[in-house]
Amino acid sequence: MAALTLHHSCLQSSGHLSRRLYLLNFSNFPRNPVKNLIFGLNPAESSSFSLSTRGVAVAVRALCTVAAEDSPEKKMVKGIRVYEHGGPEVLKWEDVEVGEPKDGEIRVKNKAIGLNFIDIYYRKGVYKPASMPFTPGMEAVGEVVAVGSGLTGRKIGDLVAYAGNPMGAYAEEQILSADKVVPVPSSIDPIVAASIMLKGMTAQFLLRRCFKVESGHTILVHAAAGGVGSLLCQWANALEATVIGTVSTNEKAAQAKEDGCHHVIMYKNEDFVSRVNDITSGKGVDVVYDSVGKDTFKGSLACLKTRGYMVSFGQSSGSPDPIPLSDLAPKSLFLTRPSLMQYNETRDELLECAGEVLANVDAGIIRARVNHKYPLSRVADAHADLENRITSGSVVLLP
Repeated sequence: MAALTLHHSCLQSSGHLSRRLYLLNFSNFPRNPVKNLIFGLNPAESSSFSLSTRGVAVAVRALCTVAAEDSPEKKMVKGIRVYEHGGPEVLKWEDVEVGEPKDGEIRVKNKAIGLNFIDIYYRKGVYKPASMPFTPGMEAVGEVVAVGSGLTGRKIGDLVAYAGNPMGAYAEEQILSADKVVPVPSSIDPIVAASIMLKGMTAQFLLRRCFKVESGHTILVHAAAGGVGSLLCQWANALEATVIGTVSTNEKAAQAKEDGCHHVIMYKNEDFVSRVNDITSGKGVDVVYDSVGKDTFKGSLACLKTRGYMVSFGQSSGSPDPIPLSDLAPKSLFLTRPSLMQYNETRDELLECAGEVLANVDAGIIRARVNHKYPLSRVADAHADLENRITSGSVVLLP
């Protein structure tokens, strides 16, 4: 059998593999059949050693194994990274690492990703991410492709959804804690589920827990044709409340009416405070759901009846100007700035909230209006359109 002698001089000039051979301290290798097969003599005894032709092939495989153990390969997928706060242009489409799931974790291959205004808040720096750079996105539906050791209750092939923390949905695959996902019924399309989970659970806690809407209540919904607004109108109508909604265009007005909005106000052409006063015969509304913020906040307070609830859950036009606490006193108003994360703190709360949303979708009580779909690689265009109020209903990103 032919033999090959490798000296340090040739090891130093023969590329990455040779450098690996040169740097390894072979004397520390345990004696085993593989080592005996590779080396023709003890490398600790000489500055050169012989390899058979077969030994060279085995050495390559062995060193590749050593290299893998030294620096474990991580799977690369495409995703979005943000390195600085700013406009849509800071959303960078690039390769991102995704590791293997640990105990209690799963790896999910995303089928559809929901776009939400909170993503814009994080991109602009209104809300601060835990670290920079970061991958945005707080809503997705996908297939489980790997399961951490010892995990029960989830298996490869399951279709699951998540909404809320952690961020990271803007990627082809992601690692998630198994207790943060919920199963998606086979009767619901993944694109529909991705478009409705975060918005639907937001509508659920706003209507059912933050202020419990019931028959006979009158409510005001700003941005009534938006992703959350559309669901609020549908759900509140099913609860037999009187729904007043504000919109910006005739097209959005038509959609809001279809979604169960009994009175539609074109806020660009009408003073919504005066119109609400007319519609309610001066009594005001029981609750205002305001996701607009700066442009509508003070007017929203003026629309409330005595002991009414002001629910400020967004700020698409900017943060509201501060008001003195005494402004609430004349009508004994309630003011809250709620977040879904605090209403779904426990696993039981998450399952109850998501379960009610998915059950209402299945029953046809609420329906997602997936009016816009973008490739994930074009998420910057989607952000610009949402921020400029060009979109209506839900926006979904497709990996």
